[in-house]
Amino acid sequence: MPLTILIADDDLGTRLSISDYLDLSGYNVITADDGVDALAMVEKCRPDLMVTDIMMPRMNGYELVRRVRQQSAFRLLPVILLTARTKTQERILGYQSGCDLYLPKPFELEEIAAAIRNLLERSQIIQSEYRFSHQEETSVSTYTKEENGNISISTQVQNSQILIPLTAREQEVLELLTHGFSNAEIGNHLHLSPRTVEKYVSSLLRKTGTSNRAELVRFAIKHGLVE
Repeated sequence: MPLTILIADDDLGTRLSISDYLDLSGYNVITADDGVDALAMVEKCRPDLMVTDIMMPRMNGYELVRRVRQQSAFRLLPVILLTARTKTQERILGYQSGCDLYLPKPFELEEIAAAIRNLLERSQIIQSEYRFSHQEETSVSTYTKEENGNISISTQVQNSQILIPLTAREQEVLELLTHGFSNAEIGNHLHLSPRTVEKYVSSLLRKTGTSNRAELVRFAIKHGLVE
């Protein structure tokens, strides 16, 4: 069965050019012309990957990705943001919202197709490992409070133990990250500045050996670090 890709863009020409190219490449392509319809199609059709523009009516791409990430079923859904906005802060907003890749317009169809293949291959590997680890788990995650206020999270998978000491605050930040919250939203929730939140995120990346937020969320879900 071909993999399903959702294309969300209010520009008809962009939707048609990408969908036609991907259709010829063997994918099943579905489209939406605004963020609200795109969110409904994600929930109904459960695509394997989503490509979305940022500037769309009713719901922009940033909000669409955040809403998708807030649903546990779609935390691992690969997402590509397409936009003519190329400033650094706008790219940062894209990654903070939960996208896996940010491609500026104009783009070559061969480039986006290569990016889609790469993300789908990684996604299939991660999902396969996730299913296998759950089948082979010999124990569930246990949380023990230490005297110094740290939470020790121990998970045994395939007879090998993963031990990651997280502080209580790091655990709170991690929980909110997996629900798709941005730094500002996490800061508002925990009464912290965005800069302080970023320091906690950096610490989480270091402790888990991951290189970005998407990998961190996948790691946390895979190893049972979040509910």
